[in-house]
Amino acid sequence: MAAVDDLQFQEFDDAENLLAANRDATTISIGDPSGNPKKQRRVAGATPREEDDDLLGNDDSDKTELLAGQKKSAPFWTFEYYQTFFDVETHQVLDRIKGSILPWPGKNFVRLYIRSNPDLYGPFWICATLVFAIAISGNISSFLVHLGLPQYHYVPEFRKVTIAATAIYSYAWLVPLALWGFLMWRNSKVMNLVSYSFLEIVCVYGYSLFIYIPAAVLWIIPSEPVRWISIVIAMCLSGSVLVMTFWPAVRDDHRRIAIATVSAIAVLHVLLAVGCKEYFFDSRGAEHPASAPTTANKIPPNTKKQ
Repeated sequence: MAAVDDLQFQEFDDAENLLAANRDATTISIGDPSGNPKKQRRVAGATPREEDDDLLGNDDSDKTELLAGQKKSAPFWTFEYYQTFFDVETHQVLDRIKGSILPWPGKNFVRLYIRSNPDLYGPFWICATLVFAIAISGNISSFLVHLGLPQYHYVPEFRKVTIAATAIYSYAWLVPLALWGFLMWRNSKVMNLVSYSFLEIVCVYGYSLFIYIPAAVLWIIPSEPVRWISIVIAMCLSGSVLVMTFWPAVRDDHRRIAIATVSAIAVLHVLLAVGCKEYFFDSRGAEHPASAPTTANKIPPNTKKQ
Protein backbone atom coordinates (compact mmCIF):
# COMPACT_ATOMS: atom_id res chain seq x y z
CA MET A 1 0.00 0.00 0.00
CA ALA A 2 1.34 3.39 -0.97
CA ALA A 3 2.55 5.70 1.72
CA VAL A 4 0.61 8.81 2.64
CA ASP A 5 3.41 11.11 1.44
CA ASP A 6 3.30 9.60 -2.05
CA LEU A 7 -0.37 10.59 -2.46
CA GLN A 8 0.17 14.25 -1.69
CA PHE A 9 0.33 16.88 -4.48
CA GLN A 10 3.76 18.10 -5.41
CA GLU A 11 4.65 21.58 -6.59
CA PHE A 12 6.38 21.81 -9.96
CA ASP A 13 9.08 24.29 -10.77
CA ASP A 14 8.38 27.33 -12.85
CA ALA A 15 8.71 27.15 -16.62
CA GLU A 16 11.74 29.41 -16.58
CA ASN A 17 13.58 27.09 -14.19
CA LEU A 18 12.74 24.07 -16.32
CA LEU A 19 13.94 25.78 -19.51
CA ALA A 20 17.08 26.90 -17.78
CA ALA A 21 17.81 23.32 -16.85
CA ASN A 22 17.21 22.02 -20.37
CA ARG A 23 17.80 24.55 -23.16
CA ASP A 24 17.10 21.99 -25.90
CA ALA A 25 13.57 21.27 -24.76
CA THR A 26 10.76 21.74 -27.26
CA THR A 27 7.79 23.89 -26.27
CA ILE A 28 4.34 23.89 -27.80
CA SER A 29 2.08 26.93 -27.63
CA ILE A 30 -1.67 26.32 -27.67
CA GLY A 31 -2.73 29.86 -26.85
CA ASP A 32 -2.33 31.40 -30.31
CA PRO A 33 -5.43 30.45 -32.28
CA SER A 34 -5.04 33.46 -34.56
CA GLY A 35 -1.87 32.19 -36.13
CA ASN A 36 -1.82 31.80 -39.88
CA PRO A 37 -1.28 28.14 -40.84
CA LYS A 38 -0.58 29.06 -44.44
CA LYS A 39 2.60 30.86 -43.53
CA GLN A 40 3.78 27.85 -41.55
CA ARG A 41 3.23 25.51 -44.48
CA ARG A 42 4.95 27.78 -47.00
CA VAL A 43 8.26 26.40 -48.13
CA ALA A 44 11.25 28.69 -47.75
CA GLY A 45 12.36 28.15 -51.35
CA ALA A 46 8.98 28.75 -52.99
CA THR A 47 9.17 30.44 -56.37
CA PRO A 48 7.18 33.59 -57.22
CA ARG A 49 5.13 31.55 -59.69
CA GLU A 50 4.02 29.16 -56.93
CA GLU A 51 3.08 32.07 -54.68
CA ASP A 52 1.14 33.60 -57.56
CA ASP A 53 -0.71 30.33 -58.14
CA ASP A 54 -1.61 30.22 -54.46
CA LEU A 55 -2.98 33.76 -54.75
CA LEU A 56 -5.01 32.87 -57.82
CA GLY A 57 -6.78 30.08 -56.02
CA ASN A 58 -5.27 26.87 -57.33
CA ASP A 59 -5.10 25.65 -53.72
CA ASP A 60 -8.33 26.73 -52.04
CA SER A 61 -8.06 27.63 -48.40
CA ASP A 62 -9.71 25.68 -45.63
CA LYS A 63 -12.02 28.60 -44.96
CA THR A 64 -13.35 28.54 -48.52
CA GLU A 65 -14.00 24.81 -48.29
CA LEU A 66 -15.84 25.20 -44.99
CA LEU A 67 -17.96 28.02 -46.37
CA ALA A 68 -18.75 25.97 -49.45
CA GLY A 69 -19.71 23.02 -47.30
CA GLN A 70 -22.11 25.09 -45.21
CA LYS A 71 -24.19 26.14 -48.23
CA LYS A 72 -27.13 23.84 -48.80
CA SER A 73 -28.12 23.17 -52.37
CA ALA A 74 -31.78 23.68 -53.25
CA PRO A 75 -33.67 22.77 -56.44
CA PHE A 76 -33.29 25.38 -59.16
CA TRP A 77 -37.05 25.90 -59.44
CA THR A 78 -37.34 27.08 -55.84
CA PHE A 79 -36.94 30.62 -54.54
CA GLU A 80 -34.29 29.53 -52.05
CA TYR A 81 -31.98 28.50 -54.90
CA TYR A 82 -31.84 32.03 -56.33
CA GLN A 83 -31.91 33.67 -52.93
CA THR A 84 -28.38 32.44 -52.25
CA PHE A 85 -27.10 34.47 -55.21
CA PHE A 86 -28.24 37.69 -53.53
CA ASP A 87 -26.97 36.86 -50.05
CA VAL A 88 -24.25 39.47 -49.77
CA GLU A 89 -23.33 42.14 -47.25
CA THR A 90 -23.16 45.86 -48.04
CA HIS A 91 -19.48 46.13 -47.16
CA GLN A 92 -18.70 43.28 -49.55
CA VAL A 93 -20.43 45.08 -52.42
CA LEU A 94 -18.56 48.29 -51.61
CA ASP A 95 -15.22 46.48 -51.47
CA ARG A 96 -15.87 44.85 -54.84
CA ILE A 97 -16.83 48.18 -56.38
CA LYS A 98 -13.63 49.74 -55.03
CA GLY A 99 -11.62 46.81 -56.37
CA SER A 100 -13.15 47.24 -59.83
CA ILE A 101 -12.44 50.98 -59.89
CA LEU A 102 -8.88 50.74 -58.53
CA PRO A 103 -7.29 47.56 -59.90
CA TRP A 104 -4.03 46.60 -58.25
CA PRO A 105 -1.33 44.95 -60.41
CA GLY A 106 -0.61 41.39 -59.38
CA LYS A 107 -3.86 41.00 -57.42
CA ASN A 108 -6.58 38.69 -58.68
CA PHE A 109 -10.08 40.17 -58.42
CA VAL A 110 -11.81 36.79 -58.09
CA ARG A 111 -9.46 35.53 -55.41
CA LEU A 112 -9.55 38.69 -53.30
CA TYR A 113 -13.22 39.69 -53.52
CA ILE A 114 -15.43 37.14 -55.30
CA ARG A 115 -14.45 33.56 -54.52
CA SER A 116 -15.61 33.49 -50.90
CA ASN A 117 -19.16 34.58 -51.84
CA PRO A 118 -20.00 35.34 -55.50
CA ASP A 119 -23.22 37.28 -55.89
CA LEU A 120 -25.63 38.59 -58.51
CA TYR A 121 -26.95 41.47 -56.42
CA GLY A 122 -24.15 43.87 -57.34
CA PRO A 123 -23.96 43.00 -61.06
CA PHE A 124 -27.75 43.20 -61.48
CA TRP A 125 -28.14 46.65 -59.95
CA ILE A 126 -24.97 47.97 -61.54
CA CYS A 127 -26.28 46.99 -64.97
CA ALA A 128 -29.72 48.45 -64.20
CA THR A 129 -28.20 51.72 -62.99
CA LEU A 130 -25.95 51.90 -66.05
CA VAL A 131 -28.93 51.36 -68.38
CA PHE A 132 -30.86 54.29 -66.93
CA ALA A 133 -27.73 56.44 -66.66
CA ILE A 134 -26.98 55.98 -70.36
CA ALA A 135 -30.59 56.49 -71.47
CA ILE A 136 -31.21 59.57 -69.31
CA SER A 137 -27.83 61.10 -70.08
CA GLY A 138 -28.40 60.48 -73.80
CA ASN A 139 -31.74 62.32 -73.72
CA ILE A 140 -30.27 65.24 -71.76
CA SER A 141 -27.31 65.42 -74.14
CA SER A 142 -29.63 65.52 -77.16
CA PHE A 143 -31.67 68.28 -75.51
CA LEU A 144 -28.58 70.38 -74.81
CA VAL A 145 -27.28 69.95 -78.36
CA HIS A 146 -30.52 71.17 -79.97
CA LEU A 147 -31.35 73.76 -77.33
CA GLY A 148 -31.89 77.18 -78.89
CA LEU A 149 -32.53 75.93 -82.41
CA PRO A 150 -35.66 77.36 -84.07
CA GLN A 151 -38.75 75.15 -84.29
CA TYR A 152 -37.21 72.51 -81.99
CA HIS A 153 -39.58 70.57 -79.77
CA TYR A 154 -38.07 68.17 -77.24
CA VAL A 155 -39.49 64.65 -77.30
CA PRO A 156 -38.01 62.08 -74.84
CA GLU A 157 -36.78 58.93 -76.53
CA PHE A 158 -37.92 56.05 -74.35
CA ARG A 159 -36.62 53.53 -76.84
CA LYS A 160 -33.12 54.32 -75.62
CA VAL A 161 -33.90 52.54 -72.35
CA THR A 162 -34.84 49.36 -74.20
CA ILE A 163 -31.82 49.50 -76.49
CA ALA A 164 -29.44 50.22 -73.61
CA ALA A 165 -30.92 47.39 -71.51
CA THR A 166 -30.57 44.93 -74.38
CA ALA A 167 -26.96 45.89 -75.04
CA ILE A 168 -25.81 45.99 -71.40
CA TYR A 169 -27.50 42.82 -70.16
CA SER A 170 -26.55 40.89 -73.29
CA TYR A 171 -22.93 41.84 -72.77
CA ALA A 172 -23.05 41.07 -69.03
CA TRP A 173 -24.54 37.59 -69.56
CA LEU A 174 -23.75 36.27 -73.03
CA VAL A 175 -20.06 37.19 -73.04
CA PRO A 176 -19.41 35.53 -69.65
CA LEU A 177 -21.34 32.48 -70.84
CA ALA A 178 -19.18 32.19 -73.96
CA LEU A 179 -16.00 32.78 -71.96
CA TRP A 180 -16.97 30.19 -69.35
CA GLY A 181 -17.65 27.61 -72.05
CA PHE A 182 -14.33 28.37 -73.71
CA LEU A 183 -12.39 28.08 -70.44
CA MET A 184 -14.09 24.77 -69.65
CA TRP A 185 -13.17 23.46 -73.09
CA ARG A 186 -9.54 24.55 -72.79
CA ASN A 187 -9.34 23.23 -69.23
CA SER A 188 -10.19 19.77 -70.52
CA LYS A 189 -7.18 19.96 -72.85
CA VAL A 190 -4.70 21.79 -70.62
CA MET A 191 -5.00 20.47 -67.07
CA ASN A 192 -3.05 23.19 -65.26
CA LEU A 193 -5.33 26.06 -66.24
CA VAL A 194 -7.09 28.11 -63.56
CA SER A 195 -10.83 27.48 -63.65
CA TYR A 196 -13.59 29.98 -62.84
CA SER A 197 -17.24 29.23 -62.32
CA PHE A 198 -19.92 30.88 -64.44
CA LEU A 199 -21.18 32.86 -61.45
CA GLU A 200 -17.68 34.21 -60.75
CA ILE A 201 -17.25 35.35 -64.36
CA VAL A 202 -20.64 37.08 -64.37
CA CYS A 203 -19.73 38.76 -61.09
CA VAL A 204 -16.45 40.07 -62.52
CA TYR A 205 -18.11 41.46 -65.65
CA GLY A 206 -20.93 43.04 -63.66
CA TYR A 207 -18.67 44.89 -61.25
CA SER A 208 -16.32 45.96 -64.05
CA LEU A 209 -19.17 48.01 -65.58
CA PHE A 210 -19.54 50.27 -62.54
CA ILE A 211 -16.94 52.77 -63.76
CA TYR A 212 -19.15 53.54 -66.79
CA ILE A 213 -21.90 54.99 -64.58
CA PRO A 214 -19.99 58.19 -63.67
CA ALA A 215 -18.53 58.22 -67.19
CA ALA A 216 -22.06 58.25 -68.68
CA VAL A 217 -22.92 61.24 -66.51
CA LEU A 218 -19.87 63.09 -67.85
CA TRP A 219 -20.99 62.33 -71.41
CA ILE A 220 -23.81 64.86 -70.90
CA ILE A 221 -21.24 67.61 -71.40
CA PRO A 222 -21.46 68.57 -75.10
CA SER A 223 -17.72 68.36 -75.63
CA GLU A 224 -16.11 65.56 -77.61
CA PRO A 225 -12.67 65.83 -75.90
CA VAL A 226 -14.27 65.48 -72.46
CA ARG A 227 -16.29 62.48 -73.62
CA TRP A 228 -13.34 60.70 -75.18
CA ILE A 229 -11.08 61.33 -72.19
CA SER A 230 -13.69 59.92 -69.79
CA ILE A 231 -14.35 56.90 -71.97
CA VAL A 232 -10.65 56.11 -72.36
CA ILE A 233 -10.11 56.30 -68.58
CA ALA A 234 -13.14 54.09 -67.95
CA MET A 235 -12.02 51.53 -70.54
CA CYS A 236 -8.50 51.37 -69.12
CA LEU A 237 -9.66 50.85 -65.54
CA SER A 238 -12.39 48.31 -66.22
CA GLY A 239 -10.47 46.58 -68.99
CA SER A 240 -7.43 46.11 -66.77
CA VAL A 241 -9.63 44.33 -64.20
CA LEU A 242 -10.78 41.87 -66.85
CA VAL A 243 -7.31 41.31 -68.28
CA MET A 244 -5.63 40.80 -64.90
CA THR A 245 -8.41 38.44 -63.83
CA PHE A 246 -8.56 36.19 -66.89
CA TRP A 247 -4.93 36.24 -68.00
CA PRO A 248 -3.89 33.76 -65.26
CA ALA A 249 -6.64 31.44 -66.49
CA VAL A 250 -5.15 31.17 -70.00
CA ARG A 251 -1.46 31.99 -69.60
CA ASP A 252 -0.47 28.32 -69.42
CA ASP A 253 -2.30 27.59 -72.67
CA HIS A 254 -0.72 27.93 -76.09
CA ARG A 255 0.67 31.42 -76.51
CA ARG A 256 -1.45 32.30 -79.53
CA ILE A 257 -4.64 31.08 -77.89
CA ALA A 258 -3.89 32.96 -74.67
CA ILE A 259 -3.18 36.22 -76.49
CA ALA A 260 -6.22 35.80 -78.74
CA THR A 261 -8.49 35.17 -75.75
CA VAL A 262 -7.33 38.22 -73.83
CA SER A 263 -7.48 40.33 -77.00
CA ALA A 264 -11.07 39.22 -77.65
CA ILE A 265 -12.03 40.16 -74.08
CA ALA A 266 -10.49 43.62 -74.50
CA VAL A 267 -12.00 44.19 -77.97
CA LEU A 268 -15.53 43.31 -76.86
CA HIS A 269 -15.15 45.62 -73.88
CA VAL A 270 -14.02 48.49 -76.11
CA LEU A 271 -16.82 47.85 -78.60
CA LEU A 272 -19.42 48.12 -75.85
CA ALA A 273 -18.09 51.44 -74.55
CA VAL A 274 -17.51 53.04 -77.95
CA GLY A 275 -20.81 51.73 -79.31
CA CYS A 276 -22.80 53.21 -76.41
CA LYS A 277 -21.03 56.53 -76.73
CA GLU A 278 -21.50 56.80 -80.49
CA TYR A 279 -25.14 55.67 -80.50
CA PHE A 280 -26.53 57.50 -77.48
CA PHE A 281 -24.31 60.60 -77.46
CA ASP A 282 -23.45 61.28 -81.10
CA SER A 283 -24.99 64.65 -81.96
CA ARG A 284 -24.31 64.17 -85.67
CA GLY A 285 -26.64 61.18 -85.87
CA ALA A 286 -29.45 62.70 -83.82
CA GLU A 287 -32.64 63.25 -85.72
CA HIS A 288 -33.92 66.79 -85.65
CA PRO A 289 -37.68 66.84 -85.08
CA ALA A 290 -38.00 70.14 -86.97
CA SER A 291 -36.03 68.97 -89.98
CA ALA A 292 -39.18 68.06 -91.88
CA PRO A 293 -40.20 70.62 -94.49
CA THR A 294 -42.78 73.15 -93.34
CA THR A 295 -46.06 73.89 -95.11
CA ALA A 296 -44.62 77.13 -96.46
CA ASN A 297 -42.13 75.18 -98.56
CA LYS A 298 -44.64 72.62 -99.85
CA ILE A 299 -46.51 73.00 -103.14
CA PRO A 300 -50.25 72.43 -102.78
CA PRO A 301 -51.16 69.18 -104.56
CA ASN A 302 -54.19 70.69 -106.34
CA THR A 303 -52.34 73.72 -107.73
CA LYS A 304 -52.29 73.78 -111.52
CA LYS A 305 -49.66 75.44 -113.62
CA GLN A 306 -50.90 78.48 -115.52
